[in-house]
Amino acid sequence: MDPQKKIEKTANLLLDISSLLMVSGANTNRANVSIDRFASVLGCRAHRMISHKNIVMTLTDDKSDISFTKVQSIPSYAINFSIISAISRASWYAIDRNWSFVQIEREIDKIKAKKKYPRLLVLFAVSISGAGFCNIFGGDYINMAVAMVSTFIGLFVLQEAHKKNFNIYFRVVLASFIASVFAAFGVLFEFGKSPDIALATSILFLVPGVPMINSFTDFLDNYVLNGTVRFAIGLMTVLAIAMGLFGAILIFQLH
Repeated sequence: MDPQKKIEKTANLLLDISSLLMVSGANTNRANVSIDRFASVLGCRAHRMISHKNIVMTLTDDKSDISFTKVQSIPSYAINFSIISAISRASWYAIDRNWSFVQIEREIDKIKAKKKYPRLLVLFAVSISGAGFCNIFGGDYINMAVAMVSTFIGLFVLQEAHKKNFNIYFRVVLASFIASVFAAFGVLFEFGKSPDIALATSILFLVPGVPMINSFTDFLDNYVLNGTVRFAIGLMTVLAIAMGLFGAILIFQLH
């Protein structure tokens, strides 16, 4: 194969892997480390700048010293830790077994083709976690049921808004508001011994844990730009959650 075409194909593959890692919720260092492993197996050196929306990569072939630079946009984020783990394992297998370009490409295609959890299972699991949080903070079984139903409906609304490509922060405001409205009925009619706890825990599924944790790890790894962006996203998401909750409290005049 022509060396120039080879380096271009390799760059496209590594950019694809980088983008997949970032979209799935990897921190910047994890993406860089994985790319370095794959690049070393493919006989090249990768220099890149990863931001929240774009990746700029320059790839240099170790033998011919030919370089190729490309910019790729990162699509909408969809957290999936199983993809991050699978790519990390694949990078180690590539080094240990000296995989070729075709083997790496085939493995990445397999990872992309993995089925996601069924929607109903996700809705049910997240709703159970909402009920669990309610129990941890002192809610009784009635409060847990209210928190579970409110979480289920709020997450359903969030998913539907995502399908319709609503603004990410508007989705959060809408989901927070809907979940809070249903939980507010419990406060209004005094369901259970601590209906206020059901209201507070019904919106916990929206808490931006991944952006905030990645922000912290990016700061520790000296990726200050990405850390700042992720912290800002987490902060704006928290504000959006608060706006939805405040709207429900205001409508029902809860104290």
